[in-house]
Amino acid sequence: MPNILSFLLPLGRQRLSYVYSPEYWMWPTAKHVFPVKKYRMVYERLASRGARREDFLKPRPATEKDLLLVHTPKYLRKLKTGGLSHAEATALELPFSPDLVRFAFLSVGGTVIAAEQALRCGLAVHLGGGFHHAFPDHGEGFCLLNDVAVSCLKLKVERKIQKAMIVDCDLHQGNGTASIFSRQGFVFTFSIHQMDVYPAEKPPSTVDVGLWSGDGDEEYLSAMNAYFPRLYREFAPDIVFYLAGADPFVGDQLGGLKVTREGLRERDRIVIENARRLGIPLTVVLAGGYAADVEDVVAIHLNTISVAQKTLRRFRILPSRPPASHS
Repeated sequence: MPNILSFLLPLGRQRLSYVYSPEYWMWPTAKHVFPVKKYRMVYERLASRGARREDFLKPRPATEKDLLLVHTPKYLRKLKTGGLSHAEATALELPFSPDLVRFAFLSVGGTVIAAEQALRCGLAVHLGGGFHHAFPDHGEGFCLLNDVAVSCLKLKVERKIQKAMIVDCDLHQGNGTASIFSRQGFVFTFSIHQMDVYPAEKPPSTVDVGLWSGDGDEEYLSAMNAYFPRLYREFAPDIVFYLAGADPFVGDQLGGLKVTREGLRERDRIVIENARRLGIPLTVVLAGGYAADVEDVVAIHLNTISVAQKTLRRFRILPSRPPASHS
């Protein structure tokens, strides 16, 4: 953990950092349900609302050394050489291409940078990431590489953290992430998701909250308030990774939780504000979102970022937290 004094920045200098690459939307999806253009749209809206060039950090592709903390050499070799079997490529549910592989490598690099920035400044947003269906030896469900898992393990092996928490609020259970950390007690995995959708098999997270089609704002927010900030206090992580999925939304094509925009904004406030109130660094990744109108997805992501901006302004000077022990 960095020294707490690194968080005590002059009030006028502390601005929210965003991680983004224009290459995020330069791979073809044709008329695919995955709205790749959302990345560019969120970036442009932020710029139009006053975000400066220096507020954006450009990621580099993740190194093989970092990826091997999670993924197998055989799987990485298949990705780089295009050697996936037909079944493996089909499981991705995206058109496989070298551009898609580069996007995946960049996405991991982006979450790594965002996490490092969060440790320095308390809060950072990756305008991508959240590919939680990727397993060590295969990808599925739009996810080639597990960016959050790689970031957690990289911070751990570099002795920057002792413990991490993943708060996964994507509509779909993070089966890859749950499987990766099933025997690694330094990561607490929380997932709130819809039960009656993909994935059919849901490996257990540390805490799973399963909701059902039609549950809506009341059930969703009641569940969130039942666990936060209590889990933050009990586990006391050195960093939180928040998958702020837009797909619980009432208009999403792949789900049926029927959570409103207002409900999702309140969810964001519960996760982000409670972490910052306790002085826990937090990395936001945008994860999924598949509304028929991409403008709905973009609006939900911008609401998440707005909550992060307001939270950073409110908690510029943070409560003291002891540095993580490296003994």
